[in-house]
Amino acid sequence: MDVGLLMSYSGGFAEAARRLGDFEAAGVDSVVLPEAYTFDSVSQLGYLAARTQRMRIASGILNAYSRTPALLAMTAAGLDFVSDGRFQLGLGASGPQVVEGFHGLPYTSPLTRIREVVEICRTVWRREPLRHEGRHFQLPLTAERGGTGRARPMKLINHPVRPDIPIVLAALGPKSVELAAELCEGWQPTLYLPEAAKEVFGPSLEAGGARRPDGLPPLRIVADVKLLVSEDPAELAEGRQRVSEYIALYVGGMGARGKNFYHALVARYGFEGQAATIEELYRTGRKAEAAAAVPAELVDALALVGPPGVVAERVAAYRESGVTGLNASPVAATHDRQVADMALLKRLAG
Repeated sequence: MDVGLLMSYSGGFAEAARRLGDFEAAGVDSVVLPEAYTFDSVSQLGYLAARTQRMRIASGILNAYSRTPALLAMTAAGLDFVSDGRFQLGLGASGPQVVEGFHGLPYTSPLTRIREVVEICRTVWRREPLRHEGRHFQLPLTAERGGTGRARPMKLINHPVRPDIPIVLAALGPKSVELAAELCEGWQPTLYLPEAAKEVFGPSLEAGGARRPDGLPPLRIVADVKLLVSEDPAELAEGRQRVSEYIALYVGGMGARGKNFYHALVARYGFEGQAATIEELYRTGRKAEAAAAVPAELVDALALVGPPGVVAERVAAYRESGVTGLNASPVAATHDRQVADMALLKRLAG
């Protein structure tokens, strides 16, 4: 399995970038930088490309609404160029809170939009004249659809380093996972529970895989995890607390009530009652109580936190479930410990 470093999108970027070489020297395969409603990740990814030699750089994720498909394609091709072919386009739908609340765009038909975005990006990277007639995008824009009538099909001026930049789709819902298995080089889940993966995700992966074009490589599955390797009880308790707070944030506070993908996922794992309790506590301002309500069983199942032997067992469980890569957020207190934990994870991942 590949091992990626999932960087924080808030605070300390310059220092984290300076220290990225230590993770590269430790064998970490990639660095993934999220983008929510923060500073844009594209400018920072360009900087990271200049600070690294071997690691892949990946967006995790760029949403399919706030940039046009052609701009997403140009951006990916540009990042692939400055990194000498090391970029991976992490793409996703985000959700109504970000798309409508921050960008002021209607959150409509996310699956159809992503399908069209992927098709347009690949057309741009092949340097074909851009023609697309879809539900969301019409290229060139005709006079009948509000254009001037003067547009013509255009193609990218530059020759991309690669015409097949990998696209990894962040997805959790059944239809979104199915789309990833059909169209994309990779699928990036979070709050991934290996023991439940076959039951929860298997039908979607099978249905999408049945329609997967012959020209695409086998689907990569890259799961997000929190990481702490320790035998110290106090340190482990602190690490599990951070994982509990993370789970409570996503299950209880992300999205809107009744439209929270993470809540729905944990419920599908069999924790429906606990998810409802976490959400109620979190949305009424009792965040500490929400974190305390996260079952210890769920914390241990969704994170790599424990002594080396326990972490090794959990890594094996991820591998056996079909995961081909782990994007880890190390939570140790010091940089040196974080590097050591990532190096151990790389050895365990093999």
